[in-house]
Amino acid sequence: MEIAMGLMIGVGLSAACGFRVFVPLLGMSIANMAGHLTLSSGFEWIGSWAALIAFGTATILEICAYYIPWIDNIMDAGATPLAIAAGTIVTASQVGDLSPLLQWSLAVVAGGGVCAVVQGGTVAVRAASSGTTGGFGNFIVSTFEDVAAVVVTVLAIV
Repeated sequence: MEIAMGLMIGVGLSAACGFRVFVPLLGMSIANMAGHLTLSSGFEWIGSWAALIAFGTATILEICAYYIPWIDNIMDAGATPLAIAAGTIVTASQVGDLSPLLQWSLAVVAGGGVCAVVQGGTVAVRAASSGTTGGFGNFIVSTFEDVAAVVVTVLAIV
């Protein structure tokens, strides 16, 4: 049961990584420091002060960059592989103490896969918005993605 619950939390957080790479990691760091989220062995660094500061700074920079027309499209291109990696890591940090082969296989397939699907959807929506509004309507897409990342992160942790 513990593995199934960890997998559900990890997949939820991975989906949130598809909206914003660093919001779920920041949420995990805060939740771990507050005692509301347990991290698997080897992932305790996510709950450190250094990680909290790094994730907080990265989250602010990421959110701000997505509000600049055309920079947001460049961010999408760079964020896609990072989001998939983050989705894999957050799932691996939640599935418990399994054999490394099973832990990382679940993380790559479930976490990375879900994140890739969500990220692919956001890239397609942003491309359509850029094509129809010249990039000036993308702030609406960015706001939706920000809210979705926060809501999905909170729901996954709760």
